[in-house]
Amino acid sequence: MSIIDSIRKSIVPIHKEGYVFIAIFAVVTLVLGWIFAPLGWIGLILTAWCAYFFRDPPRLVPLEDGIVVSPADGRVSAVGRFPAPPELGFGSEPLLRVSIFMSIFDCHVNRAPVAGRIVKIAYRPGLFINADLDKASEDNERNGLVIESLNGRFGVVQIAGLVARRIVCFVAQGESVGVGDRIGLIRFGSRVDVYLPDGARPLVGTGAKAVAGETIIADFRKEPHRGFRLN
Repeated sequence: MSIIDSIRKSIVPIHKEGYVFIAIFAVVTLVLGWIFAPLGWIGLILTAWCAYFFRDPPRLVPLEDGIVVSPADGRVSAVGRFPAPPELGFGSEPLLRVSIFMSIFDCHVNRAPVAGRIVKIAYRPGLFINADLDKASEDNERNGLVIESLNGRFGVVQIAGLVARRIVCFVAQGESVGVGDRIGLIRFGSRVDVYLPDGARPLVGTGAKAVAGETIIADFRKEPHRGFRLN
């Protein structure tokens, strides 16, 4: 393998949603550097961070039926039973929910926790309080997806945070998705909640580190999983 091939394989792809922001950071860096050299170095660091924020690395996705993978990179901030947002149409009964908080240093490309068909997408405007707070599930701007799967209906809610000001959804109502497929992105620092149907067994606890498309957060199976796919 040549040195060029090694370098190419070591470079993490950047999602196209980040191109405009990286370009803006780069232009501002050039202007700051022209005005005062030390400011240019600060701008260069911020530009590098922006490129890092919009990284979109491939993931090894578990293949077996009956598993639920994390939809986001970050820290599990809550595991428990909570009522789902009313716009999802799940009723008022509390459902098992796993929440993953994404800091500004986590990859922000969101992935489908299960395979299925998207039967509903519901956007709701709201506030921009700290996404790590529990009340953010009720008060913050959010975009909810309902995925019909073999194990029932799942709710996936993208929640804007204190810094986030844009929720991007990559999928459309009626579209089918595979487990680990890219479904959206949130800029910059936020949270994703997953509401699970009855029968799910949570496999993570508060404080655990989750990797989108790889970490199994819940399970409907009786046997341990085997096999992965590169996606």
